Amino acid sequence: MTATDPALTALAQGWCALSLLHGKIETHIERALQARHDLSVREYSLLDVLSRQHDGEGGHLQMKQVADAVVLSQSATTRLVTRLEDRGLLSRYLCPTDRRGIYTDVSESGAALLAEARPTNDAALREALDEAALSPELAPLVRAVEAVRVPA
Repeated sequence: MTATDPALTALAQGWCALSLLHGKIETHIERALQARHDLSVREYSLLDVLSRQHDGEGGHLQMKQVADAVVLSQSATTRLVTRLEDRGLLSRYLCPTDRRGIYTDVSESGAALLAEARPTNDAALREALDEAALSPELAPLVRAVEAVRVPA
């Protein structure tokens, strides 16, 4: 295959369309969350991921797992955790069985803010997908996103 190969060109165009869809969705959600809840998409995502932890076996996520879930580097995730902790939305404490481990939990005010913000996030996502579906190059990607079902 060469750089001018039609298969590579189509692949690149598909990647550009996917990137465009992601950017449109993230921008739309960001505006809604910032305007109504003073939260960024990353902050919302972090609160959402951490709210799904539990105290059972494997229930608390390591910082690398959290970073992977919110698609940030570990250092950026740590800075984000610190910002949310400074706002009183998260708390950190030492792991009871491994004093080197630090757990991060959503505080009561963080959980309340997340509960308020979730409908905004969901509505903004739906709006962004509906708008993108009007574009012929993005409509197939929207259908693919809508068809994905994550196992419970």
